[in-house]
Amino acid sequence: MNLINKKVTHKLFGMGSVVKHNDSSIEIHFETEKKKFVFPDVFEKHLKLHDKGDASSLEKIIEKRELERREEEWQREEELKLLRKNQDLRQQHEKLMKNHKLHPESQMVFWCDEEEQSTAFSEWKVFSGVAKSGVNKGKPNKPIRLFENSAVLLTAVDPNSSEKERRILGVYMVKEDFIGKLSQDGNIPAHSKFRLKLTEEEANKMLFWNYYVNEKFTHKMTWNTGKHRYFNNLWMAQILRDIVSLKTDPQEQELAQQFFDYFCKINKISAQELPNPNGALKRI
Repeated sequence: MNLINKKVTHKLFGMGSVVKHNDSSIEIHFETEKKKFVFPDVFEKHLKLHDKGDASSLEKIIEKRELERREEEWQREEELKLLRKNQDLRQQHEKLMKNHKLHPESQMVFWCDEEEQSTAFSEWKVFSGVAKSGVNKGKPNKPIRLFENSAVLLTAVDPNSSEKERRILGVYMVKEDFIGKLSQDGNIPAHSKFRLKLTEEEANKMLFWNYYVNEKFTHKMTWNTGKHRYFNNLWMAQILRDIVSLKTDPQEQELAQQFFDYFCKINKISAQELPNPNGALKRI
């Protein structure tokens, strides 16, 4: 928009004409002096164009600038909100990390269908599902017991097989700084290093019910409802120890051993004193 030589009137300085202007400033030659103003802000209250066509075009520019200004303010406010939220989360995270006490059943086992098996091993994460009732109905479940000492066990049972034939498909430690209480989206991501996937042959030798037992019904092997449940830290250590003995590839065996050692250390478990599995299948 070219305003050079356009006539204007200022509330204080009177009539004048435009001698210079750009996207951020405008210079006006009044009768006795030249004045420089912020463009186009000065036209909102103090300066008026004589030409009605130019005034209309300028009004649109001012409206556009005002919309942009409001958008920038909104973005700044949203950035501040996000910054405060992240600061609060960091403070909560630090507090929880400092005061955390190991829960004896802070491991989680998942029942994976075919689609979940694919995504679990390609993306190395599982979804904890959504609440089906209560005030949080429809929102992602918070896996509140999971902490940096937790591992996630992936299992499945073939459609034509009985529950006692549930196989262990793989296992991973949760992400290094994961805290279930602070989870917002229900996803449980894997550790950057400690992830193990079993071959079909290995999975056939790793039956879940060799390790897991319902102490109230020791011979009962039923999953009932739900896609996941918590279980004992010692049972997870037993599973990891047996995976080490299954692996024949030197690199995979070394990773499995490192995984087992790390798990025992972070869960304060003595590998030498770890008892043998005594799950429901062992009690038949």
